[in-house]
Amino acid sequence: MAARTTITWPDGKVSGRIAGSSPTGILLAHGAGTNQDHPFLVALRDGLVGAGSTVMTFNYPYTERGAKRPDRTEILVRCHRAAADRLAGRVDHLFLAGRSMGGRMATYLVAEGYPADGVILYAYPLHPAGREDKLRIDHFADVKVPLLFFQGTSDALSRMELFDRHIRALPNATVELLEGASHSFRGKAWTEEAMLDRLVTGTTRWIESIQSGTRSGGGP
Repeated sequence: MAARTTITWPDGKVSGRIAGSSPTGILLAHGAGTNQDHPFLVALRDGLVGAGSTVMTFNYPYTERGAKRPDRTEILVRCHRAAADRLAGRVDHLFLAGRSMGGRMATYLVAEGYPADGVILYAYPLHPAGREDKLRIDHFADVKVPLLFFQGTSDALSRMELFDRHIRALPNATVELLEGASHSFRGKAWTEEAMLDRLVTGTTRWIESIQSGTRSGGGP
């Protein structure tokens, strides 16, 4: 059972949920069209807690208001920073993770120099759907921490040739391809149970490799 918490910063306040008692913490941010109580995010949180991490989720301000349109990026990042500070105060090692937009905000935060052990991206939105000319890549030059990407090969927000060219080539990136999966992590033979197992197992294995110092660069 996750405990309720409140994240505050000078210009806002949102709710959060925290579960687990491990010294390894994962801040898990939701995607643009959902919230922290979306069943898939809750299941992912619980799976990661069961695998040995402390996990905190939170709502962005627009989600907390019940709005559908995301706030401006700078507001999202300020909220994300406050949530990260909240979790960092109770764990020894902090990993930032996020579904789609939530993962993108995490990369902006570490690009600004926020201290994290690594970032986990569940379906990074490399570009808006149908707008391959609007690549979200410039800030990666400033990201120095290890990155783990779980990427579906049928993701409409990340064409594979562009992903291979701009993301797989990053020296600090590890990639786990999800064959046939869409941006919503559906497709081909993937069941929700199989997908969650893959995400939890891969995330836990990668975190252990970071903490043991055995990570050796990009993945297959």
